[in-house]
Amino acid sequence: MAAEFAQVQQKYAEEAQKRVKAEGISQFQVLSESGSDRLRHLVDDVWADHAALDAQPPPLKPGDCPKFLIAGAGIGGITAAVRLIQQGFTADQIRLVETAGGVGGTWYWNRYPGLHCDVEAYIYLPLLEEMGYMPTHKYAPGVEIRNYLESVVKKYELEDKILFRAQVNNAEWNDEAHHYKVGLTTWRGSKGQEKGSLSVNAEFVYMTAGLLSTPQVPKLGGVGLEGFKGDIFHTSLWNYDVTGGSPEEAYPELSKLADKRVGILGTGATAIQVVPQLAKYAKEVYVFQRTPSAVYPRGQKPTDPNEWATSIAKEPGWSAKRNANFIQSMADGLPEGVPNLVDDEWSRRRAYRALIGDKEFSAVAPDQAADVIGRFLEIDAPSSAAMRQQIKDIVQDPETAEKLTPWYPTWCKRPTYSDMYLQAFNNPHVHLVDTNGKGLESVTVDGVVANGTEYPLDILVLSTGYLSAIVDGGDASVRAGMKTFGRNGRDLSEKFAAEGVSTLYGVASHGFPNLFWLGIAQSCVNVNHASVLDALAQLTAYMIAEGHARVGDGSKTQKGVTVEVDYAAEQAWGLRILKAPPASRPSLSARRATSTARRAPAPWARA
Repeated sequence: MAAEFAQVQQKYAEEAQKRVKAEGISQFQVLSESGSDRLRHLVDDVWADHAALDAQPPPLKPGDCPKFLIAGAGIGGITAAVRLIQQGFTADQIRLVETAGGVGGTWYWNRYPGLHCDVEAYIYLPLLEEMGYMPTHKYAPGVEIRNYLESVVKKYELEDKILFRAQVNNAEWNDEAHHYKVGLTTWRGSKGQEKGSLSVNAEFVYMTAGLLSTPQVPKLGGVGLEGFKGDIFHTSLWNYDVTGGSPEEAYPELSKLADKRVGILGTGATAIQVVPQLAKYAKEVYVFQRTPSAVYPRGQKPTDPNEWATSIAKEPGWSAKRNANFIQSMADGLPEGVPNLVDDEWSRRRAYRALIGDKEFSAVAPDQAADVIGRFLEIDAPSSAAMRQQIKDIVQDPETAEKLTPWYPTWCKRPTYSDMYLQAFNNPHVHLVDTNGKGLESVTVDGVVANGTEYPLDILVLSTGYLSAIVDGGDASVRAGMKTFGRNGRDLSEKFAAEGVSTLYGVASHGFPNLFWLGIAQSCVNVNHASVLDALAQLTAYMIAEGHARVGDGSKTQKGVTVEVDYAAEQAWGLRILKAPPASRPSLSARRATSTARRAPAPWARA
């Protein structure tokens, strides 16, 4: 057994070396910043109803000063607004600014065929209890999530409080006026290409840019992606004019692919869902792989109304209880006798705790990190071995099965879940092109080159992901694409560059009053990122409400309230994180971060 375990670790090391690229993230280019007009236009907002948006009265006019300005109207921005309303503020005090033509963030942009969330809908969708909504399936399709978020906005009367097709560029604190001066870029016109500017003020500013917000593609030789004469698009903005079908269906009929040779570049969580749909309709499908994904069963099923009413949502507080149960099952392990309420493949990925933190290793000193990793590898071994055997059992061709087999620990790449992906390779017209870690070599006018062979294509689908969350170094203003200046004109990015990321609870920083963000640096990490965003939204709303309660007349309407992180509290929080063992340092659980904030003496609030 020990010899077999050692062989697996050796295989891990060998496979990892194949995929190391000296150029790192510089091998990619951000589509919106590409020097090619063709590539830049791959991220144009084709979903927006520009005429309808132009006809609406703008919710922000020059010189306006809303109490709250929230940059982003995805899950984070919407949840932040609702949690403020629940603390006694009003929708009229809130304005959201969104670059897209509608709400939903990643669920607005992504509408590719087969799209579903890989986290159970009963814990992923925010505010389910407040909305009284029952998801249609255990894992909700993307169109349902988008429609649900639109219904949340409608219920809380935020529909006319969102400035669409706009980007917050900068926010500068005015200490005398107790507000931020905020500069925005706007886009108007029939195609959303008439650029303008807007200057407003805001008492409080939120940054809520998501982790999957900046599509990227690899830099390739030959004629480059822009030189390919066939149709090309990124999965973050699917082109249904090319494929046929509708974004309003979970499994659209891609009728225009019947005589097409389709190539898809990438084999991550998106491709896992797209490939089976391409396989169903296209003449030929070529899947270009650099690194295989770990694929586990999805276990999809429709929601049973009786089970929903009598078991899942039977009592007040069920949503928070179910989320907490999932967090505990993922990070700490449930106590004996406590049922696993979600009971899915995620909650069986015990070794994923290496990424999100684990109570079991809370006493491990930093110099024992190697031992901790070894222990996690032991935990991971049975599950990974079973997954690799499953690939052999499902994929009929042994050579293809071998190439689809991942060799890395569970926590190194987000696991994927599908009951259709591996099966798709049993179709004779679906071809896996494994590049052994190298990726594509070049692009020609007629196709792409991999392993020295040219593959002629009619359509190239880019499932190449997004700018990494680590690129911003934990600086929320970088991810939001804005410059933020606090007291005495200090730049938040300059502070973090000089001192390292320095926050209280990962949501605010000393010297930047009335500025909050929802991110993962110094806050929490969880498989279910929506629950992280909600925990931080509740935390920040509580801090702001408590600040109002402690100064002036205590009302939610008073002006001039300044809520600022205390420097000593900020330093104490940073030290607490540094003292944590390697296994738990990446995160504190969402509920632990929230409860800590509620217990601590309030290190904020000034009149």
